[in-house]
Amino acid sequence: MDADELADVRAAYDREMRRDARPDTADARVERAGAVVRQSAPDGAGGGRGAEWNRVLWSDLDEETADAEIAAQVAYFAGRGAGEVEWKLYGHDRPADLGDRLRAAGFVPEPAETLMVGRADELAALPVEPPTGITLRAVTDEAGVDLMVDVRAKAFGTERPAMRHLLLTLLREEPETIAAVVAMAGDTPVSAARMEMRPGASFAGLWGGGTLPQWRGRGIYRLLVAHRARIAADRGIRYLQVDASADSRPILERLGFATLGTTVPYVWTAKP
Repeated sequence: MDADELADVRAAYDREMRRDARPDTADARVERAGAVVRQSAPDGAGGGRGAEWNRVLWSDLDEETADAEIAAQVAYFAGRGAGEVEWKLYGHDRPADLGDRLRAAGFVPEPAETLMVGRADELAALPVEPPTGITLRAVTDEAGVDLMVDVRAKAFGTERPAMRHLLLTLLREEPETIAAVVAMAGDTPVSAARMEMRPGASFAGLWGGGTLPQWRGRGIYRLLVAHRARIAADRGIRYLQVDASADSRPILERLGFATLGTTVPYVWTAKP
């Protein structure tokens, strides 16, 4: 993609996936409040990020309005009993010192990620064959979700119970918005990933992509990207989007993904 196309794609991403975002699940709520767009978990579900994340998705701030708006969002989520709130800050968001202002308000930055996009039709055409002994299993039920959760815990060393709830909720209530897959070595799950698709959007998000350490470097990550790209292309989705870690970025670049910018999750945690 040339610079002009990348600028157009970034503008479309900001519009479709941030400013005009849809909620993660049917019982979460996305709303515009002043100069921000935020997602709120249902009442009584504000204790974590995962099932229905409490998040600020988009903002239109300047040096004069930023501090007051940050304080207003903290007050709003604290009033709802939220245990954590994520403010997803993108490198092109304004004002330029918004990250510093978030830190001053008690938000803590997590590791930076690279916002990357690729054309779904091109990625779907990648010549990829499963590594020897690997088969793919589509996740359509609770047993499949448990395999995904198990892989994630072993691949990343963390457990996210709320993610299990999110996956089960989407499969039950909005199955058309998710495509999840587990790579199996015989009866052993060794890698897993998912793709989230919102009706009418030009973008599908690739998430997860966790592979057990002893199975890395064999082409499984590439296989899961191509598999999801074929699903997206069949549905007429133009772009795949990834918030890439430092480990994933070089792989995605080799596959043809381009960089739109950087993103840093800033997390506010309620005090006990």
